[in-house]
Amino acid sequence: MKITKLMLGAATTALLTTLAMSTAARAADAAPAKTEVTWWGHAAFIIMTPAGTTIAVDPWLKNPNAPKDAKWPDKLDAILVTHGHSDHVGDAKELADKTGAVVIGSYELVSLIGAKNGSGGNMGGTIAVKDDVKVHIVEAVHSSGFGGADGKSAPQYGGNPVGFVIEIKGGPSIYHAGDTDVFNDMELIAKRYKPTIAMLPVGGHFTMDPDGAALAAKMLGAKTVIPMHFGTFPLLAGTPAQLKDAMKKAGAAGAMTEMKPGETKQF
Repeated sequence: MKITKLMLGAATTALLTTLAMSTAARAADAAPAKTEVTWWGHAAFIIMTPAGTTIAVDPWLKNPNAPKDAKWPDKLDAILVTHGHSDHVGDAKELADKTGAVVIGSYELVSLIGAKNGSGGNMGGTIAVKDDVKVHIVEAVHSSGFGGADGKSAPQYGGNPVGFVIEIKGGPSIYHAGDTDVFNDMELIAKRYKPTIAMLPVGGHFTMDPDGAALAAKMLGAKTVIPMHFGTFPLLAGTPAQLKDAMKKAGAAGAMTEMKPGETKQF
C-alpha cells in the first residue's frame, strides 16, 4: 500500500488530538469535583478548587500538630498570610520559592517576607488568582510584628493584620479570619461577601475564645464554621466542643465542623 503525505498528516493530527485529550483527562482527574480543604493544624489550610487552583493560608506546615507523614504540596498558585507572627507566616517563603506561588497579604508584610512573587495589598482590596478565585482582603483585630521570635531582635512593623474571603467560582466562599477578636464589622463582611464557610480562631488568650467565636459565627451567618488556632499550645485552651455549645447558646445558625490535622473535607 502506498502511504501518502496526506495520510501521514492525518495520522499525525489524530495522534496529537489523542495526546491532547489524554492530557486534558489527566488534568481533570487531578482536580477535585468539589473544593477540597485540608487542615494542617493551627491556622494552616491548603485549599484546592474544582478547577485545580491550589492556595495555602497561614502555612505553618511545621507546627507541632501538623501531620508528620503528610507531603508538602508540589504545586501552589497562591499563599495567603494574615499577619506577621511566625506561627502564621510559617513556611511561606520556602513554599513560595519552591512553587513560584504568589504571596498575598498586607503590603508591608509581603515586602518583609521577600518572596520573588508577591502581591501586597490592603483591606478593601481584591486580588485575582487565576480565573476561578478572587481573594478579598478584610479587617482583623490583632497585631502584626514580623520576626523577633528568637528574642534577639525587636519585631518589625508588618502592616495591619487582615483576614481573607476566598471567593471560588463553582465552589464556596471561604472566610479565614486570621487571628482576631470578634468585631461588629463582621456583619459587614457577611453583607458584602456572603461567606458560606468561616474559619475562626477559638483558642483564646491571643484571639477570641469559643464564646467570641460563637458571636462571630452568628454575625457572619456562614453555613459551616471550622474552628482553628486551638490546642497548639497550653494557652490556646478553647475547644471545638465549647464552640459548638456556645454557638447553640448564641443562636448561630451555622453548623460547627471539627477537622483533625491532615484531614481533607469537600465543600
